[in-house]
Amino acid sequence: MNVDELRAAQTPLKERYRVDPDAALITLKADGRIGEGITCRIETGKALVEAGLHPATGGSGAFACSGDMLLEALAACAGVTLGAVATAIGLVIRNGTVHVEGDLDFRGTLGVSREAPVGFQEIRLTFHLDTDASEEQLATLMRLTERYCVVYQTLRQPPVINVLRA
Repeated sequence: MNVDELRAAQTPLKERYRVDPDAALITLKADGRIGEGITCRIETGKALVEAGLHPATGGSGAFACSGDMLLEALAACAGVTLGAVATAIGLVIRNGTVHVEGDLDFRGTLGVSREAPVGFQEIRLTFHLDTDASEEQLATLMRLTERYCVVYQTLRQPPVINVLRA
């Protein structure tokens, strides 16, 4: 997709959302089916993923780890956002990779230590880009990617999450 195609796709949406802000409020959904052997099947709309325990918590390693899936979601969102921003500001990215890694202390998850937190303690998001962009252009690209990446912003400023039982 080039800048003209991106603008052609996004301009009518932006105009609609300016006129009718409620049209921009979309509820995304994810569903899972709790399975056998401590698994949960997630239907993504594109594939079926079966998540299970990480080997560090007693899992076999045969199933996807939800922590890995969180990092993968960040990598995917950041990569797509970077590509869209680069296109919009006219930067050519010949090739690039997104690397995400996060640190967990499984003592918290397993209840071994109340002092050990449950969840990621630090996440690092690294881009390796093949481009002729200047340092100033790359700084703008990174700033806008951070600003507009939904998963990044959600992790930085967590929303209110309600846990319900139906």
